[in-house]
Amino acid sequence: MKTNKILLFLLFLTAEIAFCQTPLLKEILGQVLEQSTGIEGVNIINNTTQITTVSDANGMFSIVVKEGDVLVFSSVNLEPVKRRITTEDLSKNLVVKMTAKEIELKEVVVNENSNITAENLGIIPYGQKKYTPAERKLYTATSTSVDKLLNKISGRTAMLKKEMKVEEKETLFRKMEYLFDENYYTERLKISAEDIKGFQLYCIEDAEFAVSLNTKNKTMSMFLITDLARKYLIILENEK
Repeated sequence: MKTNKILLFLLFLTAEIAFCQTPLLKEILGQVLEQSTGIEGVNIINNTTQITTVSDANGMFSIVVKEGDVLVFSSVNLEPVKRRITTEDLSKNLVVKMTAKEIELKEVVVNENSNITAENLGIIPYGQKKYTPAERKLYTATSTSVDKLLNKISGRTAMLKKEMKVEEKETLFRKMEYLFDENYYTERLKISAEDIKGFQLYCIEDAEFAVSLNTKNKTMSMFLITDLARKYLIILENEK
């Protein structure tokens, strides 16, 4: 009888020790960012428990974890991220930063079989800088010391620089029209149809967004335009 009591005590003690050593599950809050912008629709999975969740419109999420679990963050246009949960992570909001995949936009090809260029015909050397009409006018106006002086006095140089700026903006406008249709502005970005042109002008004035258009980085353009839309809507609201 005494032996049975001892065995029961040992079993109870072993169970208590095992229970105390089992890490406790806890629901934590977090946010997924790309640069400083919250990212919607990121898939988050706990590799240990296979529990999954998705980030909301502000990049926020909640998930049940314990110390040592590995969370995997993935999205179509982002580089995947793995994060092992530490004791410190359990006591604060988790911030996970992701980076956009570099995706080159395809060039618009008018005729795939056409390979006739001024370089191929020997008209100009290979690798020579190509000027737009506005750039050519400005180059001509400032090509010699006399021209520079006369055009500076007449104000023609300033006018040509302004013309070149307008041409650059028109090019950016065309690129935006190619990338984003009207439904994207109204449904995804919540920009009303009558405010689209004003918003496009607002976007191309942003240096970082202009670079993303000129480098054909569609993913970066999509991330930046989301944040620009948020700021533009605030401006419109304040003007009411």
